[in-house]
Amino acid sequence: MKLLRYGRPGKEKPGLLDQEGRLRDLSSVIPDLGPTELSDKVLRRLAKIDPSTLPLVRGTPRLGVPVAAVGKFIGIGLNYSDHAAEAGMPIPKEPIVFMKATTSLSGANDPVMLPRGSKKSDWEVELGVVIGTMARSVSEKDALAHVAGYCIVNDVSEREYQLERGSQWDKGKGCDTFGPVGPWLVTRDEVPNPQRLELWLELNGERVQSGNTRTMIFSVAKIVSYVSRFMTLMPGDIITTGTPPGVGMGMKPQRFLKRGDEMVLGIDGLGEQRQAVVAYQAG
Repeated sequence: MKLLRYGRPGKEKPGLLDQEGRLRDLSSVIPDLGPTELSDKVLRRLAKIDPSTLPLVRGTPRLGVPVAAVGKFIGIGLNYSDHAAEAGMPIPKEPIVFMKATTSLSGANDPVMLPRGSKKSDWEVELGVVIGTMARSVSEKDALAHVAGYCIVNDVSEREYQLERGSQWDKGKGCDTFGPVGPWLVTRDEVPNPQRLELWLELNGERVQSGNTRTMIFSVAKIVSYVSRFMTLMPGDIITTGTPPGVGMGMKPQRFLKRGDEMVLGIDGLGEQRQAVVAYQAG
């Protein structure tokens, strides 16, 4: 299934895509698509619904973050060896874990706003993992059973804030709008092998990132197992699993986002995102 949330910010309703790619309203079946609805039991119930019996949603409404009430937004750094090389950093021996503020979450096609004083805002197409059942110190063998599904994440990062203003990556990762997620959540039954997914990003029509999750240093199963040793993963938590090469920081000369840029990014079977880059606005 491809599950989503649509509508104005704070007023989203649950929905799904039918086989023809049409948006169907799920609000008569579930109140929202949040932690409770991500359990295997509820997902099995939703899978039995004939989408043609659900109301069609007319027009092209905004798509919000496909999961409501995200508790933790966790990032994994330098998880592709060629990205570590372009960043001039050693290949990590263990996953690098950081947190993205939940206030950075935004819809897949919402604008990305440059933070005040930004000099080095950058793009990162990544595979996002949505937890469906609580995971605490789970084995690598059992880890994927705790996953509800997968989605696209653009791990937008302000490199000066991240790398030049102390040792805390979080400062460059959690700015408002720096976490576009979606457009939808694809349940794990549709992604039998998360280590065989092509991912890409275009900036102003130019392909700048191309990669495949098979080149991850640490697999999705390894990441879920590893992170669950240090914090209990709860339904609705999102882990974004690292980016392939082609980020602006690694270019020669370096290239960073500016007002008026447009990012388009996608992953096999998970859809596409499109974001316009806008200037900082207080409020």
